[in-house]
Amino acid sequence: MVMDGAEEEVKGEGKPMDCSKHQKRMKDRDLGVSCMVNTEVGALLTVMRMNPVDMPTPQFGIHGTEEAVDTSFINSLKSLRTFIFNLQQDWHSINPSIYLSPFLDVIQYEEISAAAAGISLSAILKILRLDIFNTGTPRAREAMHSVVEAIANCRLERANMPADDAILMRILQLLVTCLKCKGSPLLSDNAVCTIVNTCFQIVQQSASRGHVLQRCARHTMHELVQMIFARLPDLDSSVEILLDNDHISTMNYGIGAIIDIFQFICSLLNLSVEVPFDFDSTVSGPDEDIQLFALILINSAIELGGEAIARHQKLLGIIQDDLFFHLIHYGSNSSPLVLSMICSTALNLYHHLRSFLKLQLEAFFWFVCLKIAGGKLYTAQQEEVAIEGLVSFCRQPKFGVEMYMNFDCDPMRENIFEEIGKLLCKKASPGTGPLTSIQSQSFDGMVVMIQNIADGIDGIDRTNSNLKSPEFYDAPSSSSDCIETTKYRSFWTEKCEDYGDSETVIEFVRMRKCMKKRLMVSSDHFNRDEKKGLEFLKHSQLVPDPPDAHSIAYFLRYTQGVDKTLVGDYLGDPDEFHIQVLKEFTSTFNFTNMTLDIALRNFLETFRLPGEAQKIQRVLEAFAERFYVQSDETFADKDAVMVLCYSLIMLNTDQHNVQVKKKMTEEEFIRNNRNINGGEDLPREYLSELFQSIANNEITLADQSAASEDMNPSRWIYVINQSNNTDPYISCDTRPWLNRDMFSTLVGPSIATIAAIFEHTNDDNILKQCMEGFIAVARVARYKFEDVLDELLAMLCKFTTLLNPFSSLEETLFSFAEDVKPKIATLTVFTIANKFGDSIRSGWRNIVDCLLRLKKLKLLPPSLSGAEVEAPADRLDLDVPLHSRAESCVVLPLNMNSEGRFSSLMGKFTAFLSAESNDERMSTGSRSIIDKTLQFINQCCIDSIFSKAKYLDDDSLQHLGRALLMAAAGRTQKFTSPLDEEDTAGFCWDLIVMITVPNLNRFMSFWPAFHEYLAMTSQLPIFASCPFVEKSLCSLLNISKKLLLQSDSQSEELIFKSLQVIWRIDGQVGDACCEEITQLAANVLIEDAKKIQTEFGWQSVLAVLSMGARHPEAFNDGIEALIFLMSANGAYLTSTNYNMCIETAFSFAASKVSSIEQSKQLIDLMADSMPLLISWHHCGFADPDSSVNSGSSSSFAIQDSSGSSTSCTTTMFMKLVENLRKMCLIRREEIRNYAVSLLRRCFVKAEELGLTSSAFMLCFNNVAFAMADDLLEKAVEYSRRENSEKEMHSTEGTLILSMEFLADTYVQFLPLISTSSGFKSFWLGVLRRMDACIMAELGGSDSLKILVQDLLRRMIIAMKERNILMQKEDNELWDVTVTQILKIAPAVKDELLSEN
Repeated sequence: MVMDGAEEEVKGEGKPMDCSKHQKRMKDRDLGVSCMVNTEVGALLTVMRMNPVDMPTPQFGIHGTEEAVDTSFINSLKSLRTFIFNLQQDWHSINPSIYLSPFLDVIQYEEISAAAAGISLSAILKILRLDIFNTGTPRAREAMHSVVEAIANCRLERANMPADDAILMRILQLLVTCLKCKGSPLLSDNAVCTIVNTCFQIVQQSASRGHVLQRCARHTMHELVQMIFARLPDLDSSVEILLDNDHISTMNYGIGAIIDIFQFICSLLNLSVEVPFDFDSTVSGPDEDIQLFALILINSAIELGGEAIARHQKLLGIIQDDLFFHLIHYGSNSSPLVLSMICSTALNLYHHLRSFLKLQLEAFFWFVCLKIAGGKLYTAQQEEVAIEGLVSFCRQPKFGVEMYMNFDCDPMRENIFEEIGKLLCKKASPGTGPLTSIQSQSFDGMVVMIQNIADGIDGIDRTNSNLKSPEFYDAPSSSSDCIETTKYRSFWTEKCEDYGDSETVIEFVRMRKCMKKRLMVSSDHFNRDEKKGLEFLKHSQLVPDPPDAHSIAYFLRYTQGVDKTLVGDYLGDPDEFHIQVLKEFTSTFNFTNMTLDIALRNFLETFRLPGEAQKIQRVLEAFAERFYVQSDETFADKDAVMVLCYSLIMLNTDQHNVQVKKKMTEEEFIRNNRNINGGEDLPREYLSELFQSIANNEITLADQSAASEDMNPSRWIYVINQSNNTDPYISCDTRPWLNRDMFSTLVGPSIATIAAIFEHTNDDNILKQCMEGFIAVARVARYKFEDVLDELLAMLCKFTTLLNPFSSLEETLFSFAEDVKPKIATLTVFTIANKFGDSIRSGWRNIVDCLLRLKKLKLLPPSLSGAEVEAPADRLDLDVPLHSRAESCVVLPLNMNSEGRFSSLMGKFTAFLSAESNDERMSTGSRSIIDKTLQFINQCCIDSIFSKAKYLDDDSLQHLGRALLMAAAGRTQKFTSPLDEEDTAGFCWDLIVMITVPNLNRFMSFWPAFHEYLAMTSQLPIFASCPFVEKSLCSLLNISKKLLLQSDSQSEELIFKSLQVIWRIDGQVGDACCEEITQLAANVLIEDAKKIQTEFGWQSVLAVLSMGARHPEAFNDGIEALIFLMSANGAYLTSTNYNMCIETAFSFAASKVSSIEQSKQLIDLMADSMPLLISWHHCGFADPDSSVNSGSSSSFAIQDSSGSSTSCTTTMFMKLVENLRKMCLIRREEIRNYAVSLLRRCFVKAEELGLTSSAFMLCFNNVAFAMADDLLEKAVEYSRRENSEKEMHSTEGTLILSMEFLADTYVQFLPLISTSSGFKSFWLGVLRRMDACIMAELGGSDSLKILVQDLLRRMIIAMKERNILMQKEDNELWDVTVTQILKIAPAVKDELLSEN
């Protein structure tokens, strides 16, 4: 190739050549070009001189000799040959016309042969391809235009078709080269248009020639368009040349050529006369062929021009008007192939220019895609193509939300997004047979729509840290249904304050969507009753109160669903307010640049003209006035418009009413409308145009026929006028706040459709797609669509076949193992539970039921059975928070084939049923099935649901707990055996522990609900309470042990309250499970005694521990914990637990299971607590020796008693001695006597407690007196019973010790009690016990009587020594004592109380 001067340096090292070498190279290059041109000249001369005899066909020659050839051609070629070898300058400096013109003259010669023309075209092609000249060459512009003109004027002989085809092929190459060579920028707009036009002429000619030429011609045309429109992004819109209709720019080609070429391409859609299409034919006609070719070119132009098209208003205007009208017009009346290309073109336009095509896109969807896909007047092929086009749009990530914002939320626009979604759901619904292509495509589109919504709503967490969190949806205003309006706002004409601010736009569109929904309800009310409808408008703040004509007019004009007959009657009403509404109604129309018939068509499409003449007149008067104001100077006044309107309506009836036989002619119509324009005639051309328009296209009244659903020219003019004043197209900026509102419009139909297809199909790909659809629904439903998520889970759990109440375990196992549907459903259920468990509510119940069924089938992972296993590599990665997990990957079952369905299972199923033992006699094939099923279940990551329970929110956790509690209580299960029930209860409680322990840090936020569920369960009849109570107690103790580490008194009290609730269900449950429960309680005390803070906690734990006192197998654990608790110098005893520990110690010490040594040890521990009580008393009741901070518990104890610290220690002392007293009544004598001795020791130390006289007497009465009375009663009873001498003597011995204890204690505390006002009564009580012992008949033994007399002497002597009992006047105590002693022991009276 010839190189430019700038390239004449050596490229290897970048150094200039020597001057001589450079000159030599230039000469060699020029000589090479000269040789090439000489070759072409020689070839052309040879062909022109050829003898016809020597030629392959006689048609190739012109004449036989050189003399016969036109000498001008020969001379010019010879001159050129001479010139090229005598160059005085390089080729870049030579006028290209010198060496091009001989060849150009040849191809334009009318009688030239095909061979000569071919050689000339080849020569020109070589010259252009070698870039012999460029933009800097003199006269290069003229040369380029000469080439284009010569190509356009090329003459061909038509006698030889193959030769002509070869020439046309060469011309096509040359046309492309003209736009590729270095001289192409010099071409003018006119020249470029000529190139394209020439190429299209060849395209047309090729239709009657061979297919090769036709394909080449179309390919060349396509390539030309691509080269031309590839320049569009680089063109500056500021230099766009405004062209007249008849003027083409002669400057370098640019936007002018592009506009004209694009307009030419668009006109190809309407090139041929439209003919009805034979839908049964598979052969494409010429009309369709040209349309397809034009659409291909248009698509290329749009793809290359892209967004740059919008910078050029004329080009954009062609797309907005002509192109889209043709797309809509032919889209609804074309073959499937053309429709497919139209949908592709519309998709490209949406992608690049949707911001400028708002109403055009709405019209395309409404009049083409939705109409064809949902109509009954089209073939299945057309319907399929339309649905395919809709699905292609739905695949665009922002399509759904943009359609929703721009159309569904606009009261004046159609619900495009909602209609597309409902249509796809409807078309995807399965029938009785296999899924059709339409159903599959519709289902695919529906799933894509939901996935796009899910992708958008997921962006709230991931795309921008500044976006609001999902809690944004908690606000009532988050849904367009919940927006509250307190006053009317002019939403019809209201504009968004700032379309650049996303939050402002979101609030604006939500408000409008809310108003639109209210308008739909209002239209229903209005259609039923006009007055009630208007009242509802006021109530809904859709019109002001009182209503104004403007708001009512907009309601009647734009509200969808309003009865147009009622609108016409309302507008024609003579009431003054109705007349104002009529004026406002007509003011909503823009009739600028419209002819009268088009304006009238648009006007009458919005309502049905009333039947009364007066109403018609009022309506047409308003129309005439509005049209006159906006029209040009054609009409003199509005009356002329009014008269002509009547005339047009009459003409319409005349032309299109079948009952009218004689039709009005054009002349009659013109004659009938003479002198109506202010006494003058309207222009004849104007009236003729109106007549032709009405005659060819009927004015259809609203609701009159289906024709109103078609896009006609008048309606399109209205769309174009509206597009100039409509709100700007709102582009999506990935903010997800509207996705939830969008989902609410599709959730019901979409879930129902997916479920129906899932149940219907057996195709693996469709089943996988169903799973993806379910997951996508769940991804959206987790944002405050909990009811949707619960319903979804309930439905999926049914598909698992695990909840079939009529199938046995064996049937469920084989159905689940062999059929892929239950596997997919199961995997989906547990995937949702893992990923979106924090949004599940009642759905947990179904999940728990599935888990229990899997447990019965022995298919649960080992980790849920207590074994720790390592997660396999092929499991989902769920070790991340729920909202942070990846949403895309869904693990499918390992075996997704369709073999081995339910119908092929009968042999295996029969063999399975005949097996006596499923575990021992299972066949190898069945074992393989179970192994595969276990492997699949392991992939479901069921254990992660519970191990990651810390990520569940409180509501979800509460519902999960409730489901587990209900299942544990047997409310949702049918048990086959007690063992089955026990396993179920234990499994459920294990899961409760598993989800509770990780959430102890927020225990109070969810456990109160658990406690309520437990309380509710305890009030319901339980199948068998023992297993439930047993597992509940064990689990609650385990939880409490973990909870004590939190040091939270509220949580501690709540968990032990729950334990008490369970305990009340069946208090005798310890007989069955006491060993385990006691061990747990003992473990809590030994390891965490210092962490128990509340009185309720101690009460509960010790109550559980005390169960072990009745059972030998649990006794040792219980007593070990109790000894640990009461030893260590009272380190674990506090004022909170003291009384309860004493009572528990008594229960163990008095137990029949306890040995004498163990009982004595416990009695010692009880008595050894006296120093602790004394210490508490001296320290102000602050538990000085306890490491547990029991200040709050101490305060509680003080408030429960008399109000002083002394009374609290007295109460605890009384609890101690009362339990020791009860120990004195057990049957074992050694323990009784030992208890009496320790009781005496406790009273000896009691003086340090600072007991008051009244407190001591109360204590003495409850302990000493009661013990003496009880022992005496038992001794007397034994004395009267046969063969009970041993028991009688044993009891008598203890009674003697108790009486000694009574006397000694009396003497010890005599100084304290003697000053009390109740001393006399107390003393009489002592004497009564002595008297009872004296009077008792115990088998002839006098030891007790002798002891009583001695004790009386000691007590009387002590009283006399302290001057308490003295003989003096009016001494009532003396008198009473003397009287009683005389009765009891006269000898003592005589000895100590004799009167002086």
